[in-house]
Amino acid sequence: MNVLLVLLAFWVPGLVFGAAVRLRGWTLAATAPLLTFGVVALGVPVLGGLGIRWTMLAVALWTLVLAIAGFGLAFAVRRLRARRHPDWTVEELPKLPLRDHVVMAAGVAAGLAVGAVAFLRGTNGINTVQQGWDAPFHGNLIRWIAEHGDARPSTVGTIANLPDQTNYFYPDTYHALLSLVFGKGGLTMMPTLNLAALAVIFTVPVGVAALCRVWGMPALGTAAAAAVTTWFSAFPYDSLWRGPLWPYVAGVALIPAMLVLARYLLKPDGIAGPVALGVGVAGLCGLHTSLVFVLGGYFLLILLAVLLRYEKIEWRRSAPSLIAAVGLAIALGVPLVLPSLYNVSGVTSAHWPPEATVAGGLGETLTFSPMSQFPQWWVGVPAFIGIVLMVRHRRMLWLVGAYVVFGGLFLVTVSLESNLVRSVTSVFYNDHWRIAALVPLAGAVAFGEFTHTFVAWLVRTTQLRVKLKPVALTGVAVLLLAVVLGGLSGGGYAGRNAERMAANYKDGPTVSKGEEAAYAWLAQHTEPGERVMNNKADGSAWMYALSGVTPVEWNFYGAEPGTEAGYLSAWVDQVGENPRVRKNLTDLGVRYVIQGKGLAGSGTAIQSAGVARIAEGPMFRVVFRNADATIYQITGQSEAAGSAAVPGTRVPRGK
Repeated sequence: MNVLLVLLAFWVPGLVFGAAVRLRGWTLAATAPLLTFGVVALGVPVLGGLGIRWTMLAVALWTLVLAIAGFGLAFAVRRLRARRHPDWTVEELPKLPLRDHVVMAAGVAAGLAVGAVAFLRGTNGINTVQQGWDAPFHGNLIRWIAEHGDARPSTVGTIANLPDQTNYFYPDTYHALLSLVFGKGGLTMMPTLNLAALAVIFTVPVGVAALCRVWGMPALGTAAAAAVTTWFSAFPYDSLWRGPLWPYVAGVALIPAMLVLARYLLKPDGIAGPVALGVGVAGLCGLHTSLVFVLGGYFLLILLAVLLRYEKIEWRRSAPSLIAAVGLAIALGVPLVLPSLYNVSGVTSAHWPPEATVAGGLGETLTFSPMSQFPQWWVGVPAFIGIVLMVRHRRMLWLVGAYVVFGGLFLVTVSLESNLVRSVTSVFYNDHWRIAALVPLAGAVAFGEFTHTFVAWLVRTTQLRVKLKPVALTGVAVLLLAVVLGGLSGGGYAGRNAERMAANYKDGPTVSKGEEAAYAWLAQHTEPGERVMNNKADGSAWMYALSGVTPVEWNFYGAEPGTEAGYLSAWVDQVGENPRVRKNLTDLGVRYVIQGKGLAGSGTAIQSAGVARIAEGPMFRVVFRNADATIYQITGQSEAAGSAAVPGTRVPRGK
């Protein structure tokens, strides 16, 4: 039931809007999640600005408003076109026999199955806490939006230890969508986060199948491309265990859907292309602003392919769609991107040292195995052969160009250290892992090209010697290829990718089951508006997301030293001698202090010295203890509950 609720949240709004603007078939199925995020991204500032609480009902009505407007505009444009250009006909995709749709669906199903197995094995169950550095921030943000009913980024600075920063910005479209299902149907925080990540994985095979379909790849190649989308370690798995980069992964997963819509610019069909592209751009901007640069790279490469006549276009007919698409993308995307300028220096100043030699980085790129110690030969080699075949067959050369661009960008980022490299990759936090996630898309499509070409050659070669019909021979060849490559790769590298995922899905060290029990105890013994003093370096930043308990320190970076929270972090153990500590505790409404055993990272987290120094004594009475956590009640703070309220105090538990 829970997974169905999350899948419905991802697909239903986009299906409603996409159908209204006349998207159909594989295109509609693939672009629905993209359009959902676009609808959400546009709804956040509009509903928030109107003072409308962010709820499932409000978002459903907002979706209907946009769908009705889109339907009316589509109807009017089609009538106008029929009147002004009666000779124009829509160039539709060739109709496929049912057999081809079944083959494509089988490929998608295979990709979904491998992705589900790898993810669920790697996470050790949907209730397992992700131990990565960014994970509690994402969980806290989802609960904050759900409880406060306002998804505007400018209202969530509190969970970043910046309660007074009204210009604070973090793209929160992903969190705004998940806040609508959090708490519904028994969905607690970790199932919400983990099932959403699984839903993102599910979008990839569908998106790649639609991409191959609209850009002319045969059904067998399309099916093979969709099937192997979940084999590559670099995407989606590495960005799910490392970080985790949940919103970024969602955006990269939806790039194929944007490229599906790009086809409408070359073969226009009313407003479907421009409007869907505009809403899709809004969705990607709301997920992660760096994706705008990725999308821009793809569209420039498509334009170059058009100018070089590798892709056909009738400029007179396409000009209105192109102009409208650019205009809508700017109008809907720019307002969502501009607030990100607040944190641009923090993004561009990030630095990750090289992790490979130039030769090593080249090998990782050629085998579609970025950041892997051992190449994924059984998908990487066929994919590289497929790249060569795509060039020979003049198929989707812009995607080959994207492989060269993003693969080359990964190569220099992972192996070289220079100001030029840092400048070029600054929008990706100078992080080669993020750039690595952009490489497998071309690999999946190229694998499909290899499969189609290889099977066709094998059928031609053997049909004169074997008394089987071409369809039967094709089936045998596909089965042979699947058995050989699937078997040698260990079931699509499911075991290998599960092992990589498991690196950050386990019981500790950041948050253990014992620490979760301590958070649950606090949830039963604190009141709305009350805060709990905690160590910024242990997993207690999770206590709000997991149990609804408000911490003093919201993340592993900690509050600024000059703030009340920052001062307590350094000196809370001096409550008996330092009047300022007592005042800050009272102002913040603090009765309890929690000490967790595990730390967020070895050598990366500086502990809250005041919390770390606390021991049982006259000022600190132990009220809860297990092997992983200790909770102290602060003497003289028994009346602190309710003396201070967090801005936008959370609703009482159980509501």
